[in-house]
Amino acid sequence: MASTDTLPQAPATTQSGLDFDAVLRTHEAVSRILPETPAWSYPLLNAETGVEVVVKHENVQPTGAFKVRGGVALMAALSPEERRRGVVTASTGNHAQSLAWAGARSDVPVTVVVPVGAPARKVAAVRALGARVVVEGETMCDSLAHAEALSLAEGMRMVSPGDEPAIVLGHATVYLELFRRHRGLRTVYAPVGSGSGAAGACLVRDVLAPECWVIGVQSSAAPAAHRAWKSGKPATVLSRTRVAGLAVGASFALTQSVLGRSLNDFILVDDDAIQHAVGLMSTHAHTLAEGAGAASLAGLLVDPARRGPCAIVCTGGNADDDELAGIGRSAIADEVAAKNLQTKVVGVDSSPDVISLLEQGRISGIVVQNPYGMGKKTVELIVAASKGENPAEKNVVSESVWV
Repeated sequence: MASTDTLPQAPATTQSGLDFDAVLRTHEAVSRILPETPAWSYPLLNAETGVEVVVKHENVQPTGAFKVRGGVALMAALSPEERRRGVVTASTGNHAQSLAWAGARSDVPVTVVVPVGAPARKVAAVRALGARVVVEGETMCDSLAHAEALSLAEGMRMVSPGDEPAIVLGHATVYLELFRRHRGLRTVYAPVGSGSGAAGACLVRDVLAPECWVIGVQSSAAPAAHRAWKSGKPATVLSRTRVAGLAVGASFALTQSVLGRSLNDFILVDDDAIQHAVGLMSTHAHTLAEGAGAASLAGLLVDPARRGPCAIVCTGGNADDDELAGIGRSAIADEVAAKNLQTKVVGVDSSPDVISLLEQGRISGIVVQNPYGMGKKTVELIVAASKGENPAEKNVVSESVWV
């Protein structure tokens, strides 16, 4: 390992509290390992949203997500004894990779507990980085409980995904870079799982851009942090979201202590809106985003009071197979809408799928020619996309042509 890859030891006061001075100290440690990530605008995305949008690209980090900043900050803040004993955490993927990556560069053993539904590719990446992976629990709450048990049984330092000052401060460095480079932002949309990123955004905004609004965005199928923010009380909610990076079933006291006093607004979006945003990031910003990485764009799109210039953070690019397939489905739907294509369906085998599409007006019309070269397979793709199914398994259209 090159000497430049060795993680620095952060000042002991880093974990004394969440404030701007601590963010600056943490950035000194993080920036020795991780270079600043780019942030710029895309004309197509600006046109789609109706405002100027700056995209901060954390998807280019070595683990494909912003959470590696938290891993670097956490490892730098550990005591020598904690480094020797190792750390244990629970994660659906990106937090795990961040600790595994940083742990490998500081010779700290890392154990990660993942729920049974964690994306296989992310689990494989954690193992490839040298961490021990334990698959346990149906939900993140279950996995966290098992990680706590392992911590007690094996003497490891338990690392909470949300209640860790060093991790929140590490994530805050994203927004330190953003606000330093882009003055005059009026709104920043921050995706929320545990809330560490949004809390970090508030810490920096309060000092560098107090007039700028920070708006949290969370999946409506996993609204624990939103519920806690709104009620002022801890919340536990069964997570039903498809978006792995937002599949958090409980609020965290540390991040809520910041969000409760500083977050300007909090938007809930459904998983379909997040998947639509994943597609837009691909087609309008040349960016592969995972669901959590596109959530801030989804929030912007549903915000009727959007104010520009604004910023979103592509927090990660580790899209799972369903999200990748969803990009293709979105592209087909966009092509249909853009070309105003009409379909004649002949010999439907009593399929309710096609009948439903006809009733919705998504396929209709009389066809006399086929200049686009699209036929039966394209209709099957649309039918499958309407149900989120694999088009290869569908066989509902006997013949179709396109105008």
